[in-house]
Amino acid sequence: MKKITTFFWTIISAVLFTSCEETINLDTLQAPSKIVIEGIITNVDGNQFVKITKSTDFYQSGKTPRVSNATVTVQDDLGSIFPFVHNPKNELNRNGYYYPSVSFKGSIGRTYKLKVIADGQTYEAQDQMTNTMIFDSLTTRVNDDEKKDPKVNGRYYQVLLYGKEPQETKDYYIFKYYKNDSLSLYNNSDVYSVDDQGIGANINGVTANIFFSAKDKVRLEAYSVSRNAFLYYNDLGNLLNNDGGMFSSPPANPRGNISNGAFGVFQASAIARMEIVIKP
Repeated sequence: MKKITTFFWTIISAVLFTSCEETINLDTLQAPSKIVIEGIITNVDGNQFVKITKSTDFYQSGKTPRVSNATVTVQDDLGSIFPFVHNPKNELNRNGYYYPSVSFKGSIGRTYKLKVIADGQTYEAQDQMTNTMIFDSLTTRVNDDEKKDPKVNGRYYQVLLYGKEPQETKDYYIFKYYKNDSLSLYNNSDVYSVDDQGIGANINGVTANIFFSAKDKVRLEAYSVSRNAFLYYNDLGNLLNNDGGMFSSPPANPRGNISNGAFGVFQASAIARMEIVIKP
């Protein structure tokens, strides 16, 4: 049995397009502020959005500045254009978020091109949506070592995934676990990414070091990502795990796919998902 955690990189969850508001200052030196663009297109309705902020000084605390007056469009390789509008429902904590003016979902095999005009500059990126793995089933087990810890308060169940991963192509994934519809992490800054070599063709009970309680509803999602997006998250993990010691290499900005010197990443992802309720 393989543990997905063997192959994971730890990176900040906000960059994986969750509702977290943790701040990451991508420009680690005292340099002029730059545009930061994070966008995602999926094959699921309601999951498409683009977030636009500005980088800050490494030593500056608080939320990053949000950009609310940009022009944002996404175009697929068939010529269909999807305009995005800024925070159409005026939701709290959604300043800087852009959503499709008309709901749509992406398709596997299509290539999507993002265009952002902000502060008189044009930024572009593109990504292809590749296929995702096949989920067959989820099961649960009790982690005996965790159960012995009196501090866990009944949270010692793990979820195991069974399925298949097509080996004909080189594939990359990001996993997200939800407990009762809220993102669940072992550490608050964790996101789990892996390539297809890490899990193999037959997924036979892989799990992450995340624990749940009896009666929890658990949802597991696997996002297909391109190599460009995978490298971005890997670079970001290396940046965040740099301890700043005298023998550490100087921090470098993650390799994104946004043009014109912007930071960030635009990704097109197919999603596989499955739920299970943990029975005692």
